Amino acid sequence: MASIDIVDLPVEEKLKLMESLWDSLCATHAEGVATPRWHGDVLAERARRLASGEESVSAWSDAKERIRSQIKAN
Repeated sequence: MASIDIVDLPVEEKLKLMESLWDSLCATHAEGVATPRWHGDVLAERARRLASGEESVSAWSDAKERIRSQIKAN
């Protein structure tokens, strides 16, 4: 495996790297890693807010594009 200096990468490349890492973790199901109880609490609260109409959702592809646009603007 090649070694890279993450600190020197542009933000866009760092985001791509994070996406790749996340995809890899999801593919292997991160077996043996316990999920903290507070994660469930946060998800339950978000589900409640969605059900009550307090929160809205957007497609992940739209959210990523908004984030990338915000980063490029800075």
